[in-house]
Amino acid sequence: MKRILLKLSGEALAGEKRTGFDEQTVMAVARQVKEIADSGVQVGIVIGGGNFWRGRTSETIDRTKADQIGMLATVMNCIYTSEIFRFAGMETEVFTPFQCASFTELFSKDRAVEALEKGKVIFFAGGIGHPYFSTDMGTVLRAVEIEADMILSARAVDGVYDSDPKLNKDAKKYDTIPIKEVVDKQLGVMDLAAAVLCMENKMPMTIFGLNEENSIINTVRGNSNGTVITV
Repeated sequence: MKRILLKLSGEALAGEKRTGFDEQTVMAVARQVKEIADSGVQVGIVIGGGNFWRGRTSETIDRTKADQIGMLATVMNCIYTSEIFRFAGMETEVFTPFQCASFTELFSKDRAVEALEKGKVIFFAGGIGHPYFSTDMGTVLRAVEIEADMILSARAVDGVYDSDPKLNKDAKKYDTIPIKEVVDKQLGVMDLAAAVLCMENKMPMTIFGLNEENSIINTVRGNSNGTVITV
């Protein structure tokens, strides 16, 4: 693979604390991404905001405002993780779809691709800049825009199951599954709009557990224990 879009869940970066940041976890991610980047793979990253905010569970806040808070949570995550990556020896850049003063760069495909081709690891924060769209949608959209070869989605759960493995101990894990089946069965892997965008643009994805040793490196090399979503 020449270029990947890595999606990290905010909860996974929080480690066992389940909120905020776990620096040891983020450093482990940085070590793996540096090895990938040093091998010549171009890396873009999207991070969810669930370690700080899950506005959809609140009935007291307007949905638009709740989503805006969620977007800002992803900006915090990307700035923090970007700095850890720099400490680990990488050049980075954080892009947002809205102005954040001097904190980030305003996203454009040309700027993002230019940064990738210079060897920088780039972060896409703030989703797509509008409410009612999930981080899943931002992930797929940015992957399509930068013409990534694949989306790598690192999560607390190690793949796609036919039911929730937390609730059903007999849940079946898929090694591979077509994106059309994900859409038709509404398996909850990602929101439906993002899954359809993935299907329409033939963007493959691998979902895997972040907490397994060298999981990101193994997935890039095709040795993932997760689920490959084919197109």
